[in-house]
Amino acid sequence: MMYNKMTAFVLLSFGVICLSGFKPSPIPKTFQKQALKRIVIDAGHGGPSYLSGKFFGGSGPHCYEKDITLAVALKLQRVINEQIPDVEVIMTRTTDDFDSPIVKANKANAAKGDLFISLHTNDVAPIQHKEIIGYTTQTVKRKGKKVTKKVPEYRRWTTPNPAHGSETYIWGIGKNDEKEEAMRENDFIDTTNKVFKDFNPNDPAQILAISLRTEQYAERSRNLALTVEDEFEKSGRVSRGAKQRDEKGIWVLQATNMPAILIEMGFLSYPDEEAFLMSEEGQQQTAETITKAIKRYKFSLESKINKTNKTVGRK
Repeated sequence: MMYNKMTAFVLLSFGVICLSGFKPSPIPKTFQKQALKRIVIDAGHGGPSYLSGKFFGGSGPHCYEKDITLAVALKLQRVINEQIPDVEVIMTRTTDDFDSPIVKANKANAAKGDLFISLHTNDVAPIQHKEIIGYTTQTVKRKGKKVTKKVPEYRRWTTPNPAHGSETYIWGIGKNDEKEEAMRENDFIDTTNKVFKDFNPNDPAQILAISLRTEQYAERSRNLALTVEDEFEKSGRVSRGAKQRDEKGIWVLQATNMPAILIEMGFLSYPDEEAFLMSEEGQQQTAETITKAIKRYKFSLESKINKTNKTVGRK
């Protein structure tokens, strides 16, 4: 009996020692990568108002586009810093200066941004009207003979164009070649996060990587453009939708090595929208609305990354 007890004690002690030395395999942790680290904000146009129109952009009866875009851009920078503090904001301009689209694209690419947002406003010419108010008689020569004819007299006037609302653009699909060129000229990352420093035109892997990354940037840009317009609509603004400009394109969007959108915040030619965008309240609301869209975009990117990593961890 004593022998059996001693045997049991020895076996139990051995088991405890074995268990104490056993370490279970750690449960794989999901790697959460920050998908949006740096945003480049571009306040459209800029420069002294006495220069030609291409510098100060469009205008309304009481303001220039360049001033509205800068005011909203500075507020957008502050709101993002407050609400998304883990994201760095790079500005293409913070004062009333003019840079060409080439310089702006170069600034964005040098900053290695993860997202490019260009702010603009729309404007359209007034609608022209005319009506006949009478006739005058004129004498003219026809085949050597003098003849008289009645010439109508018109009253002409204009009325404000009713076009209004926001719209957000991405580059046109037909401009993908230019987007790929921007990646070839800058460091680019493939879909597995491998960084290519120097493009090799004879490397099929790099050619495929650029093509896949262009598709990814296009998808992300489309999603953000739709989200921006959805948030404008939620805020009570009129949305004209997310769009792309195929034939003409928007050069600065396809020249940046990152997802890119251009937001037309409203029409300065429409009195109510001009007043709204000139006001501190309207500018602040616009900045907060765009920030809400950015937060949704960021959450969507990180959710996809986390889902992918969980799937990989289970394999």
